[in-house]
Amino acid sequence: MTETVKTDYDAVVVGSGPNGLAAAITLQRRGLSVLLLEGKNEIGGGMRSSELTLPGFVHDICSAVHPLAIASPFFTGLPLEQYGLEYITPGISAAHPFDNGNAAILLPSIEQTAGRLGDDGDTYRRLMEPLVRDWPLISSDLLGPLRIPSHPAAFARFGLKALPSALQLAGRFRTMEARGLLAGMAAHSIQPLSNPATSAIALVLMINGHLAGWPVPKGGSASITKALASYFLALGGKIETDFFVTKLSQLPSARAVLFDVGPAQLLQIAGHRFSRIYRWQLERYRYGMGVFKIDWALDGPVPFTAPDCRRAATVHLGNTIEEIAASEKAAFRGQVSERPFVLLAQQSLLDSSRAPEGKHTAWAYCHVPFAYKGDMTKAIETQVERFAPGFRERILARHTMNAGEMEQYNPNYIGGDINGGLQDIRQIFTRPALRSSPYRTSAKGLYICSSSTPPGGGVHGMCGYHAAKAALKDVFKEDPEKLI
Repeated sequence: MTETVKTDYDAVVVGSGPNGLAAAITLQRRGLSVLLLEGKNEIGGGMRSSELTLPGFVHDICSAVHPLAIASPFFTGLPLEQYGLEYITPGISAAHPFDNGNAAILLPSIEQTAGRLGDDGDTYRRLMEPLVRDWPLISSDLLGPLRIPSHPAAFARFGLKALPSALQLAGRFRTMEARGLLAGMAAHSIQPLSNPATSAIALVLMINGHLAGWPVPKGGSASITKALASYFLALGGKIETDFFVTKLSQLPSARAVLFDVGPAQLLQIAGHRFSRIYRWQLERYRYGMGVFKIDWALDGPVPFTAPDCRRAATVHLGNTIEEIAASEKAAFRGQVSERPFVLLAQQSLLDSSRAPEGKHTAWAYCHVPFAYKGDMTKAIETQVERFAPGFRERILARHTMNAGEMEQYNPNYIGGDINGGLQDIRQIFTRPALRSSPYRTSAKGLYICSSSTPPGGGVHGMCGYHAAKAALKDVFKEDPEKLI
């Protein structure tokens, strides 16, 4: 008779970003005993909020706008509203201004958006209508590891449009407005727009803009963290902070350990347990561009010239597709653009709790070369001023973070890469290593569940969700498809 080995927990999850929380919740919902460890004094990873500038001004330190949280199969059905989570959805998901004073906008319906694209309206309808219709059939397959899709025809329809580069997809359009709108969406991929499959992230963002919008959580991104943590604790889970893991021997005994960390940290913690080929693959994992981020406390809203930009929670600043493509290409090649593509969020337009009465906040970042430690404040503020004359006069205070400071804040952001690694065609489904399951390491009972696994960066929890399902099947011999 085999003696059962006593363990402190069924599972330990290292790291409390959205994926660590998702993994912990998924396992705890099955009645397992789960401990969630966080190295900082506050949980959340990229989902934290703080008064970075002045008292009363609440800023999202990393993630700000959350279309994928609404779309994620993990979040669907969780009773997070019972734990204080409230989303606010703007009437305009995203706006893209041009030098001529006009703006392209992503509106709730395809028809509304197409109606603003002039001669490209019909082309936009033909592109988006089947994708929006198919999304419920393909979302679980797209937001997960490479596998045989449950709806092959629908998956293929998406793939035919998503595999080309953003520049190739833009060839369908003739107007500056449609091409610029697509470029701003594709630039969220954090790689040159000439790369294959850069159309994918653009299409996913536009699809979800039409299905559920691009919401912001009331009170800041930390509201998502607080709701997830409260739910996890209510299920019986345990959380410990100020517990920075650098080696396996620090951990209490458990049948499974899931790491919400990147390949570099995973090698440091558990590399001695891995096979030579697995270590070799992790050592060659590729990271992408970094970011430089600014938060502003403002004396009033950003005075955009285009009226639509004054109503959108998210604004893409980069003018034409040609200018955006040049900016992203330069940063990827290690150069600094004088006119960087800037992603700007103005959450206080929707959520008055973010700033004192009559005041506002704004959040923005641009892509920079990997590990770049230079100051992009002037370049970013010049871009904002370009489309919003008088912006600088409204700045009361600012807080900046360069790529190195981003990594110091969150060790998963190696070189300032907020995507957890370059998400190009070579690393979309094979991150962080080429394996039958990207979540399993070569050591029994050890799993990786960070954004360095499919489907990559973003607040969706799907990396943790899929890693937990793998552990349920391997270690606990349970059917992961019978999740509550």
